[in-house]
Amino acid sequence: MSKSDPRDIDEDAILKGLSAEELEQLEYELQEMDPENAILPAGFRQRDQTKKTPTGPFDRDALLTFLEKQAMEHEDREDLVPFTGEKRGKAFVPKPGAGKIPEEEQITLEPELEEALKNATDAEMCDIAAILGMYTLMSNKQYYDALGATGRIANTEGINSVVKPDVYKIYPDEPPNPTNVEETLQRIQKNDSSLTEVNLNNIKDIPIPTLKEIFEAMKSNSHVVSLSIAATRSNDPVAYAAAEMLQSNTTLESLNIESNFITGEGILAIVKALAENSTLVELKIDNQRQKLGDSVEMEIANLLENNPSILKFGYHFTQQGPRARAASAITRNNDYLRQQRVG
Repeated sequence: MSKSDPRDIDEDAILKGLSAEELEQLEYELQEMDPENAILPAGFRQRDQTKKTPTGPFDRDALLTFLEKQAMEHEDREDLVPFTGEKRGKAFVPKPGAGKIPEEEQITLEPELEEALKNATDAEMCDIAAILGMYTLMSNKQYYDALGATGRIANTEGINSVVKPDVYKIYPDEPPNPTNVEETLQRIQKNDSSLTEVNLNNIKDIPIPTLKEIFEAMKSNSHVVSLSIAATRSNDPVAYAAAEMLQSNTTLESLNIESNFITGEGILAIVKALAENSTLVELKIDNQRQKLGDSVEMEIANLLENNPSILKFGYHFTQQGPRARAASAITRNNDYLRQQRVG
């Protein structure tokens, strides 16, 4: 290469030799601007020009002081029409007879009915309005109370009474799950014949290793037919442990893993494990932290079509195609079971 080759230039040495003013000028020249793009702010369409030296006898501080003084000394503009408080126009006076029903629209009732309506109480008027379907004259409570009358006046509020909100019953919060996780794990490991259902729903402080131990113990358990770990903050490692369990267990009939943090990969591992399991008839996987995705739903539908044992599948498909295929597969399995019972 020749000595004049640009690749031989030491850029770092050149930059170190520049002064602060020269570096600022270099940065100014290297700024990329797009003056034709009207959508960009002004700072990206033209270079900063506020740091230029004055080109004449211009004093910025003096100008700002002058503008502020001029604004303070400027008098407020007077209203074109001064406010005097005087009311203009004529006061509204209703015409005689206004608000009355015209004679041609008036309805004449029989004397007995006129007398009955005249002497009816507000509660009885509410009942009559409810019977006639005039529900706009009363609150919902008044309307349904009146409809509920069986030979007696059920409503105790007047037809013109103030509408009050219904008093709703206060239901206590659902009590926490009382299941002892450690004790349940030991009973599963010992294959306790009295333990047929395991419900760990809504217990959010179960360690992930403990959940994995539960599924590890379920591999050889022959008595538990229902296992539910909904809303336990389970993740993919727990799902993989559940998939391994399904490949070995021959007793479990229902598995619920809804409302957890399992991704599409963990869900697919569980559904694929059904190919080696013929006893599970119910699987619930809905309401995970993130969406499973279209490709996962298609794969789930494909796996369900090849599974003859699942009778209940708890998941809301977002796509019409996988939803229809999965529903058809579940219906087919239920029809096959019904035919076996009838036969």
